[in-house]
Amino acid sequence: MKTVTLYTRPGCHLCDDARAALVRLQHGMPFILEEIDIEGDDALHRAYLERIPVIHVDGAHVSDYFLDEAALTARLKSDG
Repeated sequence: MKTVTLYTRPGCHLCDDARAALVRLQHGMPFILEEIDIEGDDALHRAYLERIPVIHVDGAHVSDYFLDEAALTARLKSDG
C-alpha cells in the first residue's frame, strides 16, 4: 500500500482543505496517510514554509499549495 505524506503546520487553512480531500479520496482508493508538522523540524520548516501543503507519494513530490487530485490519483495507480 502506498503512503501519502502531507507536510503541514498548525493554522494552515490550505492544509486543512488538503487533509479533508485526502481523507475523502482514501474511501475510494486506499493509501496510508502520514501527516508531518513542519514546525517540528527546522530543515522541513525552511524547505516548505512558503509551499505548504506539500504532498508526496512514497517520497515522490506530487503537489504544493493545493492538492492536485489528478496527479495524486495517477501516482497512486502507477506501479512506480
